[in-house]
Amino acid sequence: MAEIDPVHFRQTLGRLPTGVTIVTSTDDRGEPIGVACNSFTSVSLDPPLVLACAAKGSSTWPAIRARAAFTVNVLDRHGEWLCRRFAAKGADRFAGVRWTPSPTGPELDGALAWISCTTEVEHEAGDHVIVVARVVGLSQSGLAGPPLVFHRGRYGSFFQPVIRPVPGLTG
Repeated sequence: MAEIDPVHFRQTLGRLPTGVTIVTSTDDRGEPIGVACNSFTSVSLDPPLVLACAAKGSSTWPAIRARAAFTVNVLDRHGEWLCRRFAAKGADRFAGVRWTPSPTGPELDGALAWISCTTEVEHEAGDHVIVVARVVGLSQSGLAGPPLVFHRGRYGSFFQPVIRPVPGLTG
């Protein structure tokens, strides 16, 4: 079997749009921590399980792992700046970011939804760790906008025009 070129691999899989989330928790001092994550999906309804992938080289994931609880913040279309902030190394990720404490981790203002999780199991997979977590709480914001997505190396969102019948026009 031929070896897969990493650039070609990334370009090909980049054709599949992914949602953009921020995984948050607190460290052993109670300080907020978080990391951008676009490898997130539901796994099971019964029991309610989700999956997130963390880079083995992440400086944040070990602290989240130690806590074994985290909040997944689902970003809306205006959340690109948050994603970039939480993806940056060495940045003060929470500087100027409004958030509310929760038992599993900070809930970022402006998110579309918050998913509270506890870690069930981790599996090593190449240069990442696959984290399967139990959902222990769910909440949605009052925001009605579209989610932030990542596709072909760029951020974007879905646009769904509202189609209304034109008065007096019949088909």
